[in-house]
Formats: sequence, structure tokens, C-alpha cells
Amino acid sequence: MTEPRAAVPPELDTLELTIRRLLDAHNAWRRRAQVAEARARELEAALQGVSSGRLDPVALAAEAERLEKRNRALRERMDQAHAVAQRMAARLQFTEEER
Repeated sequence: MTEPRAAVPPELDTLELTIRRLLDAHNAWRRRAQVAEARARELEAALQGVSSGRLDPVALAAEAERLEKRNRALRERMDQAHAVAQRMAARLQFTEEER
């Protein structure tokens, strides 16, 4: 015959939830640290390339400006596409409501 299990105190559930949240936060901070470390390595490599003369800082600045313009244009297109999608969803909802 098996004995009934003792009831788990609610504090234990609270403790378990707190530990899970801490582990999630720890993992999030670890990921952020890894991204930051990778970015630091990229910047150090770029700085070494510029200081050694292997990379032209003027060309890098021009490329960055070109990419920023392209990014702005892509964001505008995404905003326009989002607006079109919202209008289509509103029309579809209206059509469904009219049925």
C-alpha cells in the first residue's frame, strides 16, 4: 500500500517560480553578454583594420551612409506595406461582418 504524499506548501511553488524567473533572466543576460562580446570583437577587428591601413575609413563612412539610406528606404517600404495590410484586414473584417 502506498502512503499519500504530503501536501506541497505554497511557498515551494513560489520558490520554484522565482528560481525559474532568475534562470530565465540569467540566460537572457548571458545571451546579451555574448552578443556584446561578439560586437566588441568586430569593432576591435575593424579598428585594427583601419589603424593598419588595410581599411579606408573614408570608404567605410561612405558605405555606412549608403547602407543607412537603404535602411531608411526599406523601413519606409515596410511601413507602407504594413499600412496596406491593415487596410486589407479592415476590409476583410468588414466583409465578414456583413455576411
